[in-house]
Amino acid sequence: MSDTPGDGKLELKQASKEVKESENVAEKYSAMTVSKNSEITMGELSVSSAAFSAVPIHKPVKKQIQFVEDKQEFSRFPTKAGRRSLSRSISQSSTDSYSSAASYTDSSDDETSPRDKTQLNSKGTSDFCVKNIKQAEFGRREIEIAEQDMSALISLRKRAQGEKPLAGAKIVGCTHITAQTAVLIETLVALGAQCRWTACNIYSTQNEVAAALSEIGVAVFAWKGESEDDFWWCIDKCVNMEGWQPNMILDDGGDLTHWVYKKYPNVFKKIRGIVEESVTGVHRLYQLSKAGKLCVPAMNVNDSVTKQKFDNLYCCRESILDGLKRTTDVMFGGKQVVVCGYGEVGKGCTAALKAMGSIVYVTEIDPICALQACMDGFRVVKLNEVIRQVDVIITCTGNKNVVTRDQLDRMKNGSIVCNMGHSNTEIDVASLRTPELTWERVRSQVDHVIWPDGKRVILLAEGRLLNLSCSTVPTFVLSITATTQALALIELYNAPEGRYKQDVYLLPKKMDEYVASLHLPTFDAHLTELSDEQAKYLGLNKNGPFKPNYYRY
Repeated sequence: MSDTPGDGKLELKQASKEVKESENVAEKYSAMTVSKNSEITMGELSVSSAAFSAVPIHKPVKKQIQFVEDKQEFSRFPTKAGRRSLSRSISQSSTDSYSSAASYTDSSDDETSPRDKTQLNSKGTSDFCVKNIKQAEFGRREIEIAEQDMSALISLRKRAQGEKPLAGAKIVGCTHITAQTAVLIETLVALGAQCRWTACNIYSTQNEVAAALSEIGVAVFAWKGESEDDFWWCIDKCVNMEGWQPNMILDDGGDLTHWVYKKYPNVFKKIRGIVEESVTGVHRLYQLSKAGKLCVPAMNVNDSVTKQKFDNLYCCRESILDGLKRTTDVMFGGKQVVVCGYGEVGKGCTAALKAMGSIVYVTEIDPICALQACMDGFRVVKLNEVIRQVDVIITCTGNKNVVTRDQLDRMKNGSIVCNMGHSNTEIDVASLRTPELTWERVRSQVDHVIWPDGKRVILLAEGRLLNLSCSTVPTFVLSITATTQALALIELYNAPEGRYKQDVYLLPKKMDEYVASLHLPTFDAHLTELSDEQAKYLGLNKNGPFKPNYYRY
């Protein structure tokens, strides 16, 4: 799930580029008009390539966000010998909970790191590293359930698999590994791609889903509860494969892109395109572009309308409550909650909490977002003004040190602290790993941090992304994001030479509209069609795009 920018709002500046008209494979899967029966035929898919091409956007970054340099040791609780994952070493009971991401756990081998085991799938191959390959059947059922609410992505798979638009594509991916992501990965395979995959979050992997993907031949290196060393090892195993070199990257957070750029520069130079879906990863791409070091075209999916408005807003509006309930059983009515950041994620979180009867405060650095919060009925404050009285703090800014040790020291007993942004930098968790504070694991992804005077603060997922670490997210919303990612990969992979320079591009408006149109039949929605006279009056093509690139929904 992506977070919202917190250190300086980046203004979108659309720079138009004239592009030579040429065949665009991705256009074949774009139909801008939904017929009266809400079905789109392949015969309707015909638009000009110039209109469909992405527009480069340049965002000034006011503050440098540092790359993670090489491998970093991860401050963690005392563990037993070896590389046993963090969650395994803290408490046996925490690994047997069904509460986190509905993940099935086989406790019989909890003490063994997947890196220390040799496993084979039914085909006799071992090019994967998951918790337990025997969970594959259970994972397959999880994927089948997800497919039922991802009809648009399945529809795209059926329409395009005959032409194999990704034939020859070797995609290395670093995303959350869930049943919904598995539907995306299997769609990419059906469209002709070879895939190797790892997790972008050490807590969000569904072990049974990773096993199911490994069983069908996808090289997956991920398991729930990895250590920091495991995390980077898994990324390296995906990239560093003898006789196999990636030519496309699908990233969520920028860690994979950074690893390839730093460790395998020759491989990075041969990448044909990068698709990034988080604000953290997009920031990193802009840094490379600004420094003149981005030698491949990249697609910014995070700022597409279908990602921002649906994945960030509507998804978080539902999943914030799910994550808090599963971990703490908290009663929301009457609770004082401060949400740090009022971007799309913050808007979703505040709307959900307000509806449940919570007293909600908002912190913001951007006067426009702050004014929106005021008009929506929230009091905009500085965190220090309410730190002693609030019951829950939720960060969703994309920034670092939004909640500091000094502020944590002043929170009242029993307060809950969690993060809804992609990165774990928003809460200064490292400052809590000191001798005078005691950590007590009470359930999966729930820690009591105990001060010398007995005060307890409840920290969720060690400051990492709450909803995907501690619960699940709506499948339908992930279908929207996954369809967007698939089309972006098709577009970059099949674009003629010269269409995309070494820059960061925004998703084409026509592609955004097509993704939305694919999901309308789920609601039996019927679009009104413009008459020729109306289209001429508005200066629009009857088939779209219906809004200019600068339009803000």
